[in-house]
Amino acid sequence: MQIPFLSFDAINERIGPELITAFRDVLDSKWYILGRKVKQFEEEYAQFNDVKHCIGVSNGLDALHLCLKALGVQKDEEVIVPSNTYIATVLAISYVGARPVFVEPDKKTFNIDPQKIAAAITNKTKVILPVHLYGQCCVMETIMEIAEKFGLYVVEDNAQSHASMYNGKMAGSFGHLNATSFYPGKNLGALGDAGAVTTNDPAFAEKVRILRNYGSEKKYYNEMVGYNMRLDELQAALLSTKLPVLSEWTKERQQIASWYDNALRKITEIILPQSAEGSTHVYHVYAIRTKARDALQAYLTEQGIGTLIHYPVPPHLQKAYRYLGFKKNDFPIAEEMAATCLSLPLWPGMKQEQVHQVAEKIGNFFKSHVD
Repeated sequence: MQIPFLSFDAINERIGPELITAFRDVLDSKWYILGRKVKQFEEEYAQFNDVKHCIGVSNGLDALHLCLKALGVQKDEEVIVPSNTYIATVLAISYVGARPVFVEPDKKTFNIDPQKIAAAITNKTKVILPVHLYGQCCVMETIMEIAEKFGLYVVEDNAQSHASMYNGKMAGSFGHLNATSFYPGKNLGALGDAGAVTTNDPAFAEKVRILRNYGSEKKYYNEMVGYNMRLDELQAALLSTKLPVLSEWTKERQQIASWYDNALRKITEIILPQSAEGSTHVYHVYAIRTKARDALQAYLTEQGIGTLIHYPVPPHLQKAYRYLGFKKNDFPIAEEMAATCLSLPLWPGMKQEQVHQVAEKIGNFFKSHVD
């Protein structure tokens, strides 16, 4: 049995006709940019995410960029960010001319360790940018307390954790401004690039709306130097079709993760995902850790099982950020994660027997390949 890392088959079968109807609605409307479908989705997602404002934008990276721009982050200021995030988080910091300041994650949860943030704060720090990695909300109450103590802004990167909560409050609703992505593989995914900014602050919301649309509130009148970073009307319509099913898909992801937990818990050579107290996990990915990661991945590929590595090179060791002057072992936890993490197949519609097959192959690998 071939088991891909990701499959859209069950999702497309579940709501395929509704997606086609949404496409037809946009086609027939003859209005394709910033129309009623974008406005509708913004209202629906704001309500879902328990915030007052949602601004649809072109993708998750642009959402992060707009957040930092709206907060007035400038050249030579600093933004605190986890050392094990995807490169997009760091690129957004570079786009506004600021410097990323890396803080190591908690080994158990993969998320930024709040206990290490204060030591990284300087007189140049402007923003704390926590990333809700792999589907788990960060320990946001502590992070918000630190930000308030030092007079800093918080921008959440919620690209991977739609519907995750910390102490009953939604990821993407804590920060002054928050960014999310609806890349097709996300828990709530469009059929192309898409993203959003969420906030409870009306002034910040209005600034992002203007910035995303050439710096213009009224057509042909430009209040500031802006960008073309708008959410497409078509993608908004498709996201509105998917949003009502997100809770169902989230429960499926959690069930599949539970199957993995039970099937893999006796394999001592791997470390399973763990959740922080008070944090709910929505399993954008199910990432295990093992020192035999590369050999295990090669074996599973031979067995017809797809996997991915999130992420093989931490930001501080990327060629693009060589100018920051970091070297190997500067952030050992992030580097260890990069060397040991392996994401297993998980998608809505995955069957228990498929999970058991993956677990069986992993067990066979450690019985026969590792001394």
